[in-house]
Amino acid sequence: MPPLPPVTKFLLFACTAVFCLQLLSGMGMLPLELWLALWPLESGRFLPWQVLTYAFLHGSFGHLFFNMLGLWTFGSELERLWGPRRYIHFLIASVLAAAAVQLIFTSVIGSLSPTVGASGGLYGLLLAFGLLFPNRTLMLLIPPIPMKAKWYVLVFGALELLLGLTGGMGVAHFAHLGGMLGGYLMIRYWRGKPPFGGRGPRRVR
Repeated sequence: MPPLPPVTKFLLFACTAVFCLQLLSGMGMLPLELWLALWPLESGRFLPWQVLTYAFLHGSFGHLFFNMLGLWTFGSELERLWGPRRYIHFLIASVLAAAAVQLIFTSVIGSLSPTVGASGGLYGLLLAFGLLFPNRTLMLLIPPIPMKAKWYVLVFGALELLLGLTGGMGVAHFAHLGGMLGGYLMIRYWRGKPPFGGRGPRRVR
């Protein structure tokens, strides 16, 4: 496993701390989900900051563990490559795109359930890792099969699309795809590719 650079380390601690607060809120305090989860527009509970804050909440210890494992695995490498500023911009783009797609999806199907989790940002990182290190070998956890990063991304993207279309319950599959879309568009923006014009790569500021 790679060492932890500063932004990734902060996010790991922040998500873990918020999860502990969630556990406490379930014991009598006002639940954090009412204010920070991403509520559908039609629910009457949507608030503007939720398009970011939902990423710090998690539904269970397993949900938190696997998201933080992915953040450590992919985020550490990308933060060292891009630097903290560009890395933060990329994560924000992925999280916002995941939120936008999820809000559209919940409006279409008429769902009033909230969304939580850093998975949208994580899927954006996964896509970036596959684009930048396509031949790096990754190991699936279940089953333990080695796979090149480019195929890893394709498999996970296809699974999310399939599960989303077939109505996989309890998981925001289209938010995951939205995170991948946001990450893909951010990389194209940095490279000066359509739909962002052809003026060449953007410099880091």
